[in-house]
Amino acid sequence: MKNIKYLLLSAILVGFTACSEDDYDYNPAPEPLPELTAGSVDFSNYVAVGASFSAGFTDGALFIKGQENSFPNILNNQFATVGGGSFTQPLMKDNIGGFVMGSTVVQSPRYYVDLSGPSPSPKLLDATPTTQLTERLTGSFNNYGIPGLKSFHLGIQGYGAANPYFGRMASSATATVIGDAAAKNPTFFTLSEIGGNDVLAYATSGGTGVNQLGNIDPRTYGSNDITDPNVFAASFKGAVAELTKNGAKGAVANVPYITNLAHFTTVPYKPLSPANPAFGPQIPLLNNIFGALNQIFAQVDPSRKIVFSETAASAVVIYDESLTNIAPVIEGALNASPTFPAFIAQFGLPAQAAPLVANLLATTYGQARQATANDLLVLPSMNTIGTVNMASVQTLMAKGLPQALAGQFSVEGVTLPLADKWVLIPTEQAEIKTATDAYNQIIAAVAAEKNLALVDFKSILEKATTEGIHDGDFIFRTNLVSGGLISLDGVHLTSRGYALMANEFLKAIDAQYGSNFIAAGVKANAGDYPTNYSKDLR
Repeated sequence: MKNIKYLLLSAILVGFTACSEDDYDYNPAPEPLPELTAGSVDFSNYVAVGASFSAGFTDGALFIKGQENSFPNILNNQFATVGGGSFTQPLMKDNIGGFVMGSTVVQSPRYYVDLSGPSPSPKLLDATPTTQLTERLTGSFNNYGIPGLKSFHLGIQGYGAANPYFGRMASSATATVIGDAAAKNPTFFTLSEIGGNDVLAYATSGGTGVNQLGNIDPRTYGSNDITDPNVFAASFKGAVAELTKNGAKGAVANVPYITNLAHFTTVPYKPLSPANPAFGPQIPLLNNIFGALNQIFAQVDPSRKIVFSETAASAVVIYDESLTNIAPVIEGALNASPTFPAFIAQFGLPAQAAPLVANLLATTYGQARQATANDLLVLPSMNTIGTVNMASVQTLMAKGLPQALAGQFSVEGVTLPLADKWVLIPTEQAEIKTATDAYNQIIAAVAAEKNLALVDFKSILEKATTEGIHDGDFIFRTNLVSGGLISLDGVHLTSRGYALMANEFLKAIDAQYGSNFIAAGVKANAGDYPTNYSKDLR
């Protein structure tokens, strides 16, 4: 048999050697790359305007290495090959991130990957920031990426008093972000993430803000509110007008669906495992308790039934503000039930406590249900689910329940519905999507009118969420820690992700202005940038 194998192999080799060299070239010379051209753009004075992505915010903080790997700085490194100039950034004092006021930490440092547990997880750096909140820098800057910036903040005089990231670099106490940026008289600019923060705080707060659709006075907005599209339009158009008034060319990016970010997709809606020794043994009792309520839910709204599985993971219990409050129905039904006093007796409560317990159950579960796959739990909820809410314990004890029983009815996501701030329900997600779509229509229209390059960041993030994005030797996905694109805070990009973003800007610039960065091989190499930073980096 061995001889047969060798004979076949010999025949194959003979067949190959009999072919002409013209037919097979194993080491073809690489095709020469075209000569690099800037097209119709003058890159000598590049100014970036935007929010945290433009700043290089990553792993929950702004710090020197992250700023050096911001996508505008990476872009300018490519622009330097065709006459681009210097690019000055308002660097922080350290690689710790965060702010101090005197010796008091007022903004936390960055995250790092903690490898000490069973699986890699984000953990706050145990270090004290050295950047003072009140620090003021002097000089001229090219990067006006301001973490926390909303669209209407661009033109607010004195915005530096409200936002230390701008305050430390503002030209004066009354300066505006767009005024300082335009004063640089750029020959080229990027305007990115405008609109992202206009929905982000609403999303990360679980929809606790207000959708300000129809309200064109942002002075009345709360910090977690969704910006009205007309307010956004006025701010975005005004910013572009300022940046282009002297003939500058530029590139703008649209707004992704932020609910595709790891901050909203990491925590499963069914995290309650029967294998958990703190939860599994309690399931029969829990189902007995909710059984009394489920009889009522079955009559009013069967989708509200709460049942925990003894063989598979179960969904958390949540508060849903979109549900009709049926507390009066629950209270009336329980008080009318002849078996309810016997039901509460199993908890050591006398029959006289029945009205009290009926009221407590009605108040707690009048707008409750178990989560579904359509609900999004925000990332911080992972540290809350299954814990005892001590404020709830104190409230229940004040109403007459024993401490042990009050604790049993105060377990987050189990007996105490997760509050609004921990969950984005479908109606809240729809509000975010509607606002984002409106912003993107405005961005696209302005880009077309002003002949600006348009980066479709929305499609880029969607692709990373589904099939992944191939760039060089890497596939970018949105998974927390392992995906390569999203940093440890679940919202902002990794430095490697910012390199990808810079390349997407180059593609759009090539398409709009006739440059050929990508074709000439002039782009960021993702492998040159990290996905996270060592805890020893200070």
